[in-house]
Amino acid sequence: MSTLLKLFQDSSSLYGSNANFIEDMYERFLEDPDSVEPSWQQHFKTLHHNTDFETPHSPIVERFAKLAIKSPNRLAQIQGFTEESVKKQSAVARLINHYRVRGHQIANNNPLGKTAPPPLDMDPSYYGLSEPDMDTLFDTGALYGVDRLPLRDIIANLKAIYCGSIGSEYMHIDDTHIRRWLINRLESPKSNIGLDADKKRWLLKLLTAAEGIESHLQNKFVGQKRFSLEGGESLIPTLDELIQRSGEKGVKEIVIGMAHRGRLNVLVNILGKSPASLFEEFAGNYTLAPGMRSGDVKYHMGFSSNIETPGGAVHLALAFNPSHLEIINPVVEGSVKARQDRAEKDGQNTVIPVLIHGDAAFAGQGIVMETLNMSQTRAFSTGGTIHLVINNQIGFTTSNPQDARSTPYCTDVARMIQAPVFHVNGDDPEAVLFVTQLAVDFRMAFNKDVVIDLICYRRLGHNEADEPAATQPLMYKKIRKRKTTRKLYAEQLIGEGIVTSAQAQGMAQDYQDLLEAGEIVSRPVLDTSSYSYSTQWAQFINKQWDIPCHTAISLDRLRFCNDRMQRLPAGFELHPRVAKVMENRRKMAAGAMPLDWGFAENLAYASLLMEKHNIRLTGQDVGRGTFVHRHAVLHNQINNKTHTPLKHLDKDQGRAQIFDSLLSEAGVLGFEYGYSTTTPNTLVIWEAQFGDFANGAQVLIDQFISSGETKWGRLCGLVMLLPHGFEGQGPEHSSARLERYLQLCAEHNMQVCYPTTPAQIFHLLRRQLLRPFRKPLVIMSPKSLLRHKLAVSTLEDLTSGQFQTIIGEQDAVNPKKITRFVLCAGKVYYELLETRREADLKHVAIARIEQLYPFPLDAFKAEIARYPHLQEFVWCQEEPKNQGAWYNSSHHFIDNLPPSIKVTYAGREPSASPAVGNFRVHIEQQKAVVQAALYGKSSGK
Repeated sequence: MSTLLKLFQDSSSLYGSNANFIEDMYERFLEDPDSVEPSWQQHFKTLHHNTDFETPHSPIVERFAKLAIKSPNRLAQIQGFTEESVKKQSAVARLINHYRVRGHQIANNNPLGKTAPPPLDMDPSYYGLSEPDMDTLFDTGALYGVDRLPLRDIIANLKAIYCGSIGSEYMHIDDTHIRRWLINRLESPKSNIGLDADKKRWLLKLLTAAEGIESHLQNKFVGQKRFSLEGGESLIPTLDELIQRSGEKGVKEIVIGMAHRGRLNVLVNILGKSPASLFEEFAGNYTLAPGMRSGDVKYHMGFSSNIETPGGAVHLALAFNPSHLEIINPVVEGSVKARQDRAEKDGQNTVIPVLIHGDAAFAGQGIVMETLNMSQTRAFSTGGTIHLVINNQIGFTTSNPQDARSTPYCTDVARMIQAPVFHVNGDDPEAVLFVTQLAVDFRMAFNKDVVIDLICYRRLGHNEADEPAATQPLMYKKIRKRKTTRKLYAEQLIGEGIVTSAQAQGMAQDYQDLLEAGEIVSRPVLDTSSYSYSTQWAQFINKQWDIPCHTAISLDRLRFCNDRMQRLPAGFELHPRVAKVMENRRKMAAGAMPLDWGFAENLAYASLLMEKHNIRLTGQDVGRGTFVHRHAVLHNQINNKTHTPLKHLDKDQGRAQIFDSLLSEAGVLGFEYGYSTTTPNTLVIWEAQFGDFANGAQVLIDQFISSGETKWGRLCGLVMLLPHGFEGQGPEHSSARLERYLQLCAEHNMQVCYPTTPAQIFHLLRRQLLRPFRKPLVIMSPKSLLRHKLAVSTLEDLTSGQFQTIIGEQDAVNPKKITRFVLCAGKVYYELLETRREADLKHVAIARIEQLYPFPLDAFKAEIARYPHLQEFVWCQEEPKNQGAWYNSSHHFIDNLPPSIKVTYAGREPSASPAVGNFRVHIEQQKAVVQAALYGKSSGK
C-alpha cells in the first residue's frame, strides 16, 4: 500500500487542473532547461529518457491560429478549426513522435515473446485522444507518403513501422539531417520490402543452408564442439544481402570479425570454404599452413575468398580470432584502415568493416566501447562499421538482464556514438533483409556506425555438450516447442503459393547431397589470383632474424632530412623550448654537438620516408613524446595550428601518419596490430605512455602479438615502444614488465630489445623495415637516457654503423687482467660505468646486451672469448630478481659459459611490486645493485 501512496504523491501535480501550468513550464523547459526548477528538469528529462526530440507546442498552436485569421477558406479545409482541434493535431504530432522514440519498446521482435507491458504514454488517451477521434483526419507529416489520414490509420501505420518485427532506435541522434533520412526510409511507402518470388525462394535457400550445415555436422560428428548458429540462422541471409548490396554500391573488400558462435556456418555458406576441408578438420586430418606450428581449433580460424556481386568481385576476409570474443574488433578496424590507406582515393567506401557480436559480449566487454569510441577519430576512423549482434538473449548461462547488464538493451553502448540501432526479429527473415539493406545504405551515405540487433535464441547450450535447460528451464521449454526459422518461412512461402512442400524438402535434400560430395555450397567463389595482396607476405616466410641488413645512410641524406625537418611554414612560431631543441638539432647535423635520442629517432623515420616507405606512429603522446624528446608534431604558438615536418620532406616520399591517440591501450594496440598484419612494408609503431600501461592490452599481447604466427600463420612487424627504467618514480612508472615479454618468447616469435644509444634506436627502427624479416619488435625505450650525458652518438655511428645486439667493453681495458665480467641491459649500464671509472677497477669488464631475444649467441660467445682469465660472470639488472631478464635469460648464460666460470646475480631482491615508492629508498637500492655487480656485495669494498 505504501508504494501506491507514493505513486499518488509523486504524480499529484500532474492532475488535469494543473495542465496549463505544467504545459507552460514544459514549453519553457524546451526553450531553456535551466529556466525551471531542478526537480522539474529531472522530471521532464525522465519523460523522454534524456533524449532531445520534443518540439514546443505553442508555435504550432500560434501558426494554426494565424492561419485561421488570415485565410477563412483554409479554416473550412481543416474541418471547423477551433482551439481544441489545434490541440488535437498537436497531440497527434506528439503521438507520432513518441512512436518514433519509443515504438521499439513494444515491437513484436522477440521470437520468444515479450513479458514487459507497453508504456502508458503509447496509449492515445495519454495525449487526450479518444475513440471519437479515431476517424478524424489529421496531418501525418507525410507518413507513408500521405499528408492526412484518420487517426485510426495513423496508429495502424505507426504500429506497422515501429512496433512490428523491427524496433528502430534513432531519435537519440543529434544530427537532424540523419534523423530525417531515417524517418523518410522507415516511413516511406517504399519501406515495405516487397520481395519478389525469386528473392523469397533464394531467402529460403539460404535458411536451408544455414540449418543444413548444422544438422549435417551434428549427425556426422556427434558430440564435437562447433558452437552452432541454430536459432540464429537469419545471420546467413543477412551477410549474403550485406555483401551483395555493398558490392552493388562499389565496395571491393569486406573484413569480417566474429567470435566462434556460427563461425563454421559462415565459413561454409558465405565465404565458400570447402565442406570437405572442414570435415577433414573435424576428423583431425589436415596440414598446417606455412608459418603455423601449433595451429588452432577450427572455430577460431580465418579465411578469405572472392565473391561475385552486381558491382563486381568483392574480396571477403574473415579474421582469425581467439576465444576472447570481442577482442577482434579493433584488430579488424586496423586491418580495414590499412586496406583503405592502400586503396587511397575513396578507400573508406571501397573497404568496409563488419563486426559480428554476441549480445552478452557486446554489453559486457570494455573493448567494444573502446572500439566504438575510436570510430570517428582522425587516427582510427574507417568510415563506419556495420555491427551485427547475434542476440541469443543469453551469455553462457546468464539470461536475466538484471545480471547481464544495467541497460534496457545489450546494444545501448552504441548510443554513445549516436549509432542507429535496429532490433529485428530473427524469425522474420524478410524484415531482416530490409534492415540489412537499410544498414548498408546508412553506412555508405553517412560513413558512420550502424547496429543490427538480430533478436533470436540459442537452440542448444553454450556448446553442443551443454544442457541449457538445467539453468534456463522456461526459456528452453519455449525454444524446444518452437519451429526453426527455416520451417516457419517455408510454411509461409507454401501458404503464399511460392513453393510447394516438395520443393522445400527438395532444397534441403539438394544441400545435403552437396555436403556429402564435399562441394562448395556458397555462392560461386571466384579465382583469387586477381587479389595481388595475398602474396605480399611470401618473401618474409621462414626467414632468420640475423639476415644481414644495411641500415646506415649517407651524410648528405642525413643532412638533407634534418634540413627539411627544420623548415617551417611562414609565420609559424615555435615555443622557446622547442625552438631550442630544433636549434640543437641543426648543430647535431653539422657535427657541432653529440647526437641525442630525439634527433636519431626522427632521422630514422625521415630516412625511411625518403626511401618511399610508410610510417605510422600512434600512442597517447607521440607527437611530442611523453618525455618531451620527439617533437615530431610542432605547434604554432600564435594560432595553435600544427605542422608535421616528416610529412614535408619531399614530394615523392612515403606516407607519414603520426597521431596522438585516445586514452586507450587495448583498443589502440589492437588497431595497430591489425594494421601491421595487413601492410608488411609500413613501419607501424605503438608507444605506451609508460611501459607498464601496456598491461591494459595484455590480451592482445598474449593472443595475437606473441602467438598469432604459430596459431594462424599471421606475420606481423608491429613495433611496441615501452618506456622502461628505474628512476624513483614508483611502482607504476618504472617497469615495462620486461619479464612478461621474455616469458612469451619461443620459436623466434618476436624480438625484445633494450637499446641504450641514439645510434642503436636509429639502426633498430630501420632494420625492422629494411630487413626481409617480419616479427613483432618490443623495445624497452628510455626515459632519463633521452638526455643522459653519456647516452649519445656521433654522425659516424649513423653513416657507417649498424644495430649491435651486444655492445662490448668500451673503455681501454687489458683483457688479460679481467676476472669479473658484468653483463647488463639498459640504463644501469651507465651507472656501472661511472662507478667503475671513479673506482678505477682494472679487473672488471662491462658489456650490455641490446637484444635479449632472439638471444645473440654468437655475439655473446665472442665477447666472453675476449677475456682468457675470466673467473666470474655477473648478470646485473635494476628490476627485482623475480622480474626483469634474469629468470628468462639466465639459462643462455649458464649453458654457454665454461663450468669454471661462476655465474651470479646482482640486482634487487624478489618483490611483489616492481619498485619502491620512496625516492630515498630507491637511491639506496640502486647504489646497492651497482656495488653488488662490481664488488660482489652491496656494501662495496
